[in-house]
Amino acid sequence: AVVSTQSTGYTEQQRLLTDEGEAQLPRLAEDDPDFFRLIEEAERAIEEDILPERIYQGSSGSYFVKDRKQHIIGVFKPKNEEPYGHLNPKWTKWMQKMCFPCCFGRSCLLPNQGYLSEAGASIVDSKLGLNIVPNTKVVALASDTFNYTKFDRAKAKSVKFATERFPDTLGKKMKQGLPPKVGSFQVFVNGYKDADAWIRRFQEEPLPPKMKEHFQRLFERLVCLDYIIRNTDRGNDNWLIKYDKGEEDPAKAIHIAAIDNGLAFPFKHPDEWRAYPYYWAWLPNASEPFSDETRDLLLHKLKDLELVQDMLDELCRLFKCDKAFDRALQLKQVSVIRGQILNLCQALEEKKTPLQLVQMPLLRIESEGKGKERSSFIQKFQDKYPLFSSC
Repeated sequence: AVVSTQSTGYTEQQRLLTDEGEAQLPRLAEDDPDFFRLIEEAERAIEEDILPERIYQGSSGSYFVKDRKQHIIGVFKPKNEEPYGHLNPKWTKWMQKMCFPCCFGRSCLLPNQGYLSEAGASIVDSKLGLNIVPNTKVVALASDTFNYTKFDRAKAKSVKFATERFPDTLGKKMKQGLPPKVGSFQVFVNGYKDADAWIRRFQEEPLPPKMKEHFQRLFERLVCLDYIIRNTDRGNDNWLIKYDKGEEDPAKAIHIAAIDNGLAFPFKHPDEWRAYPYYWAWLPNASEPFSDETRDLLLHKLKDLELVQDMLDELCRLFKCDKAFDRALQLKQVSVIRGQILNLCQALEEKKTPLQLVQMPLLRIESEGKGKERSSFIQKFQDKYPLFSSC
């Protein structure tokens, strides 16, 4: 009932990746013209030497991207600078591999696919009307501040010299500059702070009743998003809260943003060393039953087979843009999502709490048949569990 790590080739000790499998980008101009214009602005800023700045927090190479007015407009996370990418500029993952090999990697996730996971979370958010994930898509950008190999930098320098020396010949045939990096680009949200800081403050200075109620609804949306995509990395430091104490309208005063969704969409439930729990499950908010508002927002959508299939098809199109795409593993990802949706529907119907939701038996829903003949489904419950359940 559970996929073996031998059949996939991925283990907890998965080595750092090479640069195999670059992505084929979707067309942004057709899908989202506003987002396309934002990327154009970022490219023009880079041309004017307003370069992205590396974010020093975290375990991968990620960058604040600016516009020509030097305002931060997005966060770019290159594929080959992800935690296990071969050009990750942070040394922490190398140290983890050397000193703590039993904790290295996540065997339930497809390696080096974090950029697709970031964009996939945005798709789920949009399809279900949650409105808590900043718009995120897969793009390609080049900048001198990104982490490149010495060969790429030397090659770019040589090409620049040749094209400047022979502009009428080589200059018309050779493309200058460093090679673009494929990665996820998430629109930057202003005025937000880590949820951990605000939650501790709310415990000292409780929110007014109406504000507290609205925050609970937003929290429930975060719960539903994370549960559907089976986010394996949701701590209280990677979702954000914005609160304007002077604003009386709760809908305008308080907002949340679900960022850092790069470790989601597993092809199996965690079943080896670690459980990767949802850390929001230990908050007091997780002990409150799901509200009627959340139930009315999501239940009919999650029960709409066509809507769910449309969402899954869009995720499939996204995942296919990577050359390392594996149809069999993608179907396993879908089976996990379907199982999560089934559990969530039951929890909403029975007005369970988020804490009770994460305690429900884990299952996958696999489809029978091949191609268009996939018409029936089989439920398979998890029969193997990780050694450590609290980390």
